[in-house]
Amino acid sequence: MSRFELPMGRRVHPVGAPRSGMSRRRSIWERIHLDPWLTGLLLILMLSGLVVLYSASGESLEVVIAQALRFGVALVVMVVLAQFSPATLYRWALPAYLVGVLMLVAVEVMGDMGMGAQRWLVIPGVVRFQPSEMMKLAVPLMVAAWLCRRPLPPRLGELLVCALLIGVPVALIARQPDLGTSLLVATAAVFAILLAGLSWRIISALVLMMAAALPLLWMNMHAYQRQRVLTFLAPESDPLGAGWNIIQSTTALGSGGLWGKGWLQGTQSQLEFLPERHTDFIVAVLGEEFGLVGMLVFLLLYLMIVCRGLWLSSIAQDTFGRLLAGSIILTFFIYVFVNIGMVSGILPVVGVPLPLVSFGGTSSVTLLAGFGILMAIHSHRRLLPR
Repeated sequence: MSRFELPMGRRVHPVGAPRSGMSRRRSIWERIHLDPWLTGLLLILMLSGLVVLYSASGESLEVVIAQALRFGVALVVMVVLAQFSPATLYRWALPAYLVGVLMLVAVEVMGDMGMGAQRWLVIPGVVRFQPSEMMKLAVPLMVAAWLCRRPLPPRLGELLVCALLIGVPVALIARQPDLGTSLLVATAAVFAILLAGLSWRIISALVLMMAAALPLLWMNMHAYQRQRVLTFLAPESDPLGAGWNIIQSTTALGSGGLWGKGWLQGTQSQLEFLPERHTDFIVAVLGEEFGLVGMLVFLLLYLMIVCRGLWLSSIAQDTFGRLLAGSIILTFFIYVFVNIGMVSGILPVVGVPLPLVSFGGTSSVTLLAGFGILMAIHSHRRLLPR
């Protein structure tokens, strides 16, 4: 029987189907294939993010409205993707991956330049977007589709194929150059592999291989990327140059104290000492104006989203769903961890936005598309016997 076929000859009912006495509201959530708890948490995060963004953007209503419109588009994408079954997502894996790789090649050939990097494709009069963002979903989707039809834990042959599937888009993204996104794409796919089950011997071997490859990675990094690593190790060595961002962000975080200076009252942000304050370094604005308490509230909100996502992925009823849903929510966690880590000075600056808080359109669409896929996997679970 196919992995996505329904059992025959049994009395079945949809998991979580409305029974007598169930409220109309619950049945509506099921009809649109959304998880109410996860959707509610995401909406709270986005609305809170708009409040922080208003201050971080210098009280610019134009920026907030633009972000709200992008959230609207991202929510539509989430709802649309939630309507598709895991079987449909499985069939899309290879086409999505191939289209993504072709677009990365197109970026290499005729991509639009911006801030010293060639990362964007432009459809004149329509949209300007980063194909690398699409690969954050397409690559783990392809890896999960490859692994789910094979014996688990994966053997060496399957792992080599996975390495090829990951390596091609990661190398193309790194050439743009965009080291941060390439690492996130690789991480999302690696999570799918880890969830498939690996022996500690293989994990140890992979860790040793990665450690051995670090010198090669260093030699192939661009000058500004090396500078970011050196700045991370000693930001005070160039306080008015490369170390400025980290010094100002940690100063803003520390000056917020327990309760913060108050909304719109931050000095580092409002007096423009803090660079990129509405994008990559928006956490510093949050910490300065809302203090440790505000930071903990946001961290709790992120934790609740991650926990809910992990629970939904853990009850997926097929291997493909578990691998894909697990990699999506764990990658979301990595987003949060890396952004807060780089702003607080415990990780190098890699240009990763704070999910659904930092200003940005493509990343918001990608993130909510991932949550749409996660909820699709949960809401389209196979029929089970009573």
